[in-house]
Amino acid sequence: MFGFNMFPEIPRQFNTQFKCYSVSMLPGNERHDVERGGKIIMPPSALDQLTRLNIVYPMLFKLTNKKTNRITHCGVLEFVADEGKVYLPYWMMHNLLLEEGDLLQIESVSLPVATFSRFQPQSEDFLDITNPKAVLENGLRSFACLTTGDVIAIKYNARIYELCVLETKPGSAVSIIECDMNVEFAPPVGYKEPERTPKAEEAMNVDPTDLIPEPQGFVAFKGEGNRLDGKKRKDTSTAPVPLQKMTYQRGIPDYNYKIGTLRFLRNSRPPSKENKEPQEEFKAFTGEGHSLRKTKSKK
Repeated sequence: MFGFNMFPEIPRQFNTQFKCYSVSMLPGNERHDVERGGKIIMPPSALDQLTRLNIVYPMLFKLTNKKTNRITHCGVLEFVADEGKVYLPYWMMHNLLLEEGDLLQIESVSLPVATFSRFQPQSEDFLDITNPKAVLENGLRSFACLTTGDVIAIKYNARIYELCVLETKPGSAVSIIECDMNVEFAPPVGYKEPERTPKAEEAMNVDPTDLIPEPQGFVAFKGEGNRLDGKKRKDTSTAPVPLQKMTYQRGIPDYNYKIGTLRFLRNSRPPSKENKEPQEEFKAFTGEGHSLRKTKSKK
């Protein structure tokens, strides 16, 4: 009487069974767009029934294999399948453990909008991609929802990469249509962190004072002391006194730098003394003497 519906219809659930087939069994041209995404093809009668049930949009469905109790979620791409049949991507049939012609339970559901998801590549080849987040974002445009535990397939550069959905928030099944979702990647299956060698760690731990060049020019008391009478010194230490290193000050430039020259500072450490063989002490006049005159041979 008033021209509008004061009591709107309550949405009812769509719940029915279909025979499922892979997309390769769809008559006509090949549908690569179905294989790359997470949407299915349903018959026209399903569309007629969905419109009369007044379901919530976007149309999202829960797929259940009654034999194995495997569950996943998907969207719908078209309603052009033969009556009583639905066509699924191959990776979806593999997750549900379905064979050609098996019965599949399809229910209409309403899923929360995704805020976070975590993926694990199933091969180390995924690390060769320069920008994996951009590739994943482009691949997920053909998906309507994600389910924790599914292994989805994404095609990039004529190769198919499989990713396992480890975690989704705020629920185990989420809708990714027009959402702002944070994405993380777990290490690929079989990936091992490269082991760091001890030599590489020692090379990083360099004392800056070791790289400062030794003082040049005149240095007082640099040489060794000797007695005038030729006798040895009484002190037991015969090694030369090491020079005192310059103190390292960060940010102080080299004022002795000459334009057009390059100086390469290397951390050259002396070899360890453990591998050296002991050397004999030098003694003067220990060799054999020879005469310059020719000696006559005795008869």
